[in-house]
Amino acid sequence: MQTPADPQDRHEYPSHWEADVVLRDGGTARVRPITVDDAERLVSFYEQVSDESKYYRFFAPYPRLSAKDVHRFTHHDFVDRVGLAATIGGEFIATVRYDRIGPDGTPASAPADEAEVAFLVQDAHQGRGVASALLEHIAAVARERGIRRFAAEVLPANTKMIKVFMDAGYTQKRSFEDGVVRLEFDLEPTDRSLAVQRAREQRAEARSVRRLLAPGSVAVIGVGRTPGGVGRSVLGNLRDAGFTGRLHAVNRAFPDDLKEVDGVPAHRSVRDIDGPVDLAVVAVPAEHVPDVVTECGEHGVQGLVVLAAGYAESGPDGRERQRALVRQARTFGMRIIGPNAFGIINTADGVRLNASLAPEMPRPGRIGLFAQSGAIGIALLSRLHRRGGGVTGTTGVSTFVSSGNRADVSGNDVLQYWYDDPETDVVLMYLESIGNPRKFTRLARRTGAAKPLVVVQGAGQAPPGHAVRATRLPRATVSALLRQAGVIRVDTITELVDAGLLLARQPLPAGPRVAILGNSESLGLLTYDRCLAEGLRPARPLDLTTRASAADFHRALSRALADDSCDAVVVTAIPTIGEGAVGDAELAEALRSAAEEVPGKPVLVVHVELGGLAEALSAAGRTAPSAGATAPGTGGGAHPFRPAERLPTAESAQAAQAAQAAQATGAGGRMPTAEPADPADVVAPSLTPPRSPKSFAPEIPQLPETSQTPHPHPHSRLIPAYPAAERAVRALAEAVKYAQWQREAAEPGKVPEYDDIDERGAADLIGVLLERGEGLTIGVEETCRLLGKYGIGVHRALPAPTPGAAADAARALGYPVALKATAPHLRHRADLGGVRLDLADEDQLRRAYDELSELFGPPEELRPVVQRMAPRGVDTVVRAVIDPAAGAVVSFGLAGAASQLLGDMAHRLVPVTDRDATSLVRSIRTAPLLFGWRGSAPVDTPALEELLLRVSRLVDDHPEVVAVTLEPVVVAPQGVSVLGATVRLAPPPARDDLGPRTLPAY
Repeated sequence: MQTPADPQDRHEYPSHWEADVVLRDGGTARVRPITVDDAERLVSFYEQVSDESKYYRFFAPYPRLSAKDVHRFTHHDFVDRVGLAATIGGEFIATVRYDRIGPDGTPASAPADEAEVAFLVQDAHQGRGVASALLEHIAAVARERGIRRFAAEVLPANTKMIKVFMDAGYTQKRSFEDGVVRLEFDLEPTDRSLAVQRAREQRAEARSVRRLLAPGSVAVIGVGRTPGGVGRSVLGNLRDAGFTGRLHAVNRAFPDDLKEVDGVPAHRSVRDIDGPVDLAVVAVPAEHVPDVVTECGEHGVQGLVVLAAGYAESGPDGRERQRALVRQARTFGMRIIGPNAFGIINTADGVRLNASLAPEMPRPGRIGLFAQSGAIGIALLSRLHRRGGGVTGTTGVSTFVSSGNRADVSGNDVLQYWYDDPETDVVLMYLESIGNPRKFTRLARRTGAAKPLVVVQGAGQAPPGHAVRATRLPRATVSALLRQAGVIRVDTITELVDAGLLLARQPLPAGPRVAILGNSESLGLLTYDRCLAEGLRPARPLDLTTRASAADFHRALSRALADDSCDAVVVTAIPTIGEGAVGDAELAEALRSAAEEVPGKPVLVVHVELGGLAEALSAAGRTAPSAGATAPGTGGGAHPFRPAERLPTAESAQAAQAAQAAQATGAGGRMPTAEPADPADVVAPSLTPPRSPKSFAPEIPQLPETSQTPHPHPHSRLIPAYPAAERAVRALAEAVKYAQWQREAAEPGKVPEYDDIDERGAADLIGVLLERGEGLTIGVEETCRLLGKYGIGVHRALPAPTPGAAADAARALGYPVALKATAPHLRHRADLGGVRLDLADEDQLRRAYDELSELFGPPEELRPVVQRMAPRGVDTVVRAVIDPAAGAVVSFGLAGAASQLLGDMAHRLVPVTDRDATSLVRSIRTAPLLFGWRGSAPVDTPALEELLLRVSRLVDDHPEVVAVTLEPVVVAPQGVSVLGATVRLAPPPARDDLGPRTLPAY
């Protein structure tokens, strides 16, 4: 359909339609409206399109665009005629346009709500998902302009374009007439269209990260001519790690005759490299980075790791420099790790990438690590590979990303990659902030269903230079919402590593029942107490006595694991004295072999300063003997009761070197709050030069070869060991809660339908009320009417400005009544004496009125009201709020001190399901008061859960309802009574999770 162009645009340029998108292959493109200034770009683009593609677009041979065509395709009113282009390097690679039409198919204006849509994609970029991305964006634009339906006519042979429309997930009609396929589809998002969109988002973002973590060639830009310096260090780290791809050293100051640096081909510019470069590590000062980015973009580099500092962390000028960097990189379709980054690591045998400031490659393993801060990155790598724990030495890292200022690639992107990465079983993340909580919780929920996700949330500050919506929710609320999404939320990096080591190599427990056995009664009792404190159900500890042999441990562990009343086993061990004392390696082998007999239950060890047990547990899963290997039972040379002295090692020097390099580039980030030292982490200072290229950890004795392989199967039984009972039990408790969440997530709850909900009536009422102002707390009568539309009744409270008015109100309501002061300083404060209950007649009411006036002042200050007495029960509070960052949240707690002083509130994201409502009521610490605590009558929790579900429906159906408070809600043995309610209305905050796929704007 060709539409004549209007001589004058009717709207200003809609800059909010501009967006960067990730394409199917992981590259990026920019989507923006087509304007009159794009005539030359359009002509150039059209010349590069094949004759076949032109034929499919115009249904006839169309070799070139006429001047009239160019004018029509570049002049839009941005209402009835809209054109969008996908660009890379400023040049068009695809276009899409719609023209509004009437019922007869001719050009029309609003209120016509149908439009014809047509695409044209450059042949070189077909198959990259460009048309699918453009369809999402043009559909969003059309909905904004009041268009509800698209129509498209496609030649039957144009199967690629038919597939684009058919796969989009919209409700469609398809017909065939006059040799043309006609497709019509509604633009209202459906569950299927959102699922399609999010699946495409996951594949695209995962591939964009994969291109960074598994490059075929790497150029390090800024390599010094002499040893030392950041660029030369990263080049050495890449080389020493055994990177399997092509490696290049780049520095514009290299002499013309310099051919190699440390055996790596040397070049003065990326442009001089013969062949593609997938990843560039940029180690030049910030002022030189723009020139480097241009060279990389023109050479077709796919991604950048920018180590340089001097960006948003340095102030306003740096923030603008950072935004310019992101815009420049995206112009060329590149993604960025950084700036101010520590780097990235991939230990896979086929990659061996250490594009970071870490001087040595960590051991290969099944744990994915993400940290914004370089300092935290160093700490995580060090703790994972320095621990004296059982799985240390065999459980290592699959991939590691330390993103610095996180200007482009974020934790969400890396989570998309790890979701279906076969090399990663457990994800550990240190997040200083969550820039897009809606998306993160969605991704976390999906990832958690497949593999554990353990998170430490830092100071809560947004990364430097990020313009993200700040959440107004308390930190505890955010933590609760993360747990609802399946995140294992811990408080310190020590707990992060403890949980990761358990989850990486042990099965999930089937329940909270714990068996405890060991050779120390006191350590067993300490473990028992910690289990109770963490909400586990421990059996009485089995004391094997200090005379226990390795065989005794084996038999006891085998019996415990075979017991159907046991879900997990904690083994406690202390050093023993005398002839026949069990050796570390002997004990480790006994535990390992017993655990393998019943592989479905987790086993943990709590050891007290056993110098070799942790290493022996580790070695039990390895085969390669070392030159100094010792015989089983000797504990690797450790004294049987005295812990082996930890000698100075090279690691402290290596960590110091990495920290100094991070500081030099700014990649260190903000230092975390100091934690108590891990006994297994204390290493004496050393001046030994860095070792190369073995591992990040100190040398530990290895045992002679066993039947295990050097890199065991992901589910082989490698037993984690902890130096303290509280750490082992805390890790186990987190595993128990995660396993329970995973079981419940497999059968998600439902959002019930209620026949008495009047959604349309509520919408009409909200529309009328919002006409009064942008944001308002509506009056009592309007609140009752609105809540009534959703089946939520509120007890009437009649004003009582005089004793006579109070008596009239009581007669109207019926005795017995309550008299309440509603002044702000007395509202919901029964403890101050501003409430009189069970007033049976007018005499009692008048006496109560006089008492309140005498205590608190005249009625105009008290603002007294009269309310009919509700059945006695437990006073609770129900709240709902729409947070600009996290979305809508429903909260529940007991009224009064429990929620106000102790913060005992539980929270769930909207929409709340029936399962969510059930768990919400039971999640608060004071929940026993609802279920007959100390002989009291249990209250009607099903009615309370229904109330929570109705409130959730209200705020989910009507985002204009930005806050609801029901307080108090009296839950009686039969029914609930809402005695007070407030509702706040406002235009709904923008939803960035329902629109088309976009990268964060800069």
